[in-house]
Amino acid sequence: MQVLEGDAARAALTRSFNEIPVPDAVLARIRDTFGEALTPEAVVARILDDVRQRGDEALLDWTAKLDGVRPGGLNVGPAEIEAAQVDPTLHEAIRLAIRRVRSFYEQQPAHGFLNHSPEGALGQLVRPLGRVGVYVPGGLAPLISTLIHTAVPAQVAGVQDIVVATPPARDGTVHPAILVAARELGLTQVVRAGGAQAIAALAYGTASVPAVDKIAGPGNLFVVIAKRMVYGQTGIESLPGPTETLVVADDSADPRHVAADLLAQAEHNGAEPVLVSTSRELLLAVQAEIGGQLEALPEPNRSWARDSVLARMKVVLAADLHEALALANLYAPEHLCLLTRDPWSLLGQVTRAGGVFVGEYSMEALGDYVAGPSHVMPTGGTARFMSPVNVRDFQNIISVVGLNASALRQIGPAGAALARAEGLEAHARAIESRL
Repeated sequence: MQVLEGDAARAALTRSFNEIPVPDAVLARIRDTFGEALTPEAVVARILDDVRQRGDEALLDWTAKLDGVRPGGLNVGPAEIEAAQVDPTLHEAIRLAIRRVRSFYEQQPAHGFLNHSPEGALGQLVRPLGRVGVYVPGGLAPLISTLIHTAVPAQVAGVQDIVVATPPARDGTVHPAILVAARELGLTQVVRAGGAQAIAALAYGTASVPAVDKIAGPGNLFVVIAKRMVYGQTGIESLPGPTETLVVADDSADPRHVAADLLAQAEHNGAEPVLVSTSRELLLAVQAEIGGQLEALPEPNRSWARDSVLARMKVVLAADLHEALALANLYAPEHLCLLTRDPWSLLGQVTRAGGVFVGEYSMEALGDYVAGPSHVMPTGGTARFMSPVNVRDFQNIISVVGLNASALRQIGPAGAALARAEGLEAHARAIESRL
């Protein structure tokens, strides 16, 4: 792995925010499935339009075509949710995660305000969304934590109706851990569908799947494209892409911990691990440690992590911690880990990150599950203008204007003048009719 410095480091950490990388394997799968060389966008557009036109039948057809199973029913029944069982240790871990995430978000102010004064009142109403869709990826393993980290903030926001969509297994079932988590959360509608077809059902509604006001949750390339295409018909919380972690470390950091944190992200498909350090010796030690820890991982995790390390890992030598934080802000990582002698002293310099993990006992892997804040965070540099999933993602803010005649006399003429400057005479006359 090449060690980058100066302008080379800045160039490597400067991103393009508009491109969605398309692996060759994805393009090959599209050709095999559709018999023609379509773009992923064209595939998603075709799926969205079909589900919008044919509803449940299209949803079942695409699930059979793309996931290899045609579920007997789209919705998991209450009896199946109630009967789901997992190992007691995992069950208690699910309960702990729910408690901690709920406790964290209950601290976020969720109320509006109304300020009264001699001129009347101005304020905001805060109201929960009516219905939210939570997308939970299935793939190689059930992402229990994604369900918890999206549904709990929505519940704290006051959302009463939450629809869960997750891909079914080959036998048409939903993983029992997802059902146990849904039961612990009090969620009763779980849809056996994934991919772009699930996003279409949540956005447009079918006979079995009600249309939602907003869709939250990460997914693969087709899910991200579908969320982008249905935005406007429904809301979306973000367009999350492959995960990423940037570790800032000085010579006090333990190379074992730095390597472990980087590999924890590297084992995700398409992940980008980044290390920025003020110590060349640490960089070399971490690289050696990564090699040893990689070999100790089981398959297929070893192959996934090796691919991320070889294809996308960046190793940067910074002149000092001030430059290290400047480079981190330039990159705007999803996860920023501070493994330095005094990490709290650096927090004030952080301006762009999805989440900051301060010190060696606050590893990002813990944040994925039970720390408290949602692990659904902005990726691909979008932390420069986006935030992690939070209570406000599931609420409407309604402005309230309640002025009196005295206020109108004071500010009405200015309003009329501005209206005429903008060529809107009817606006000006509406104001002046009350003066």
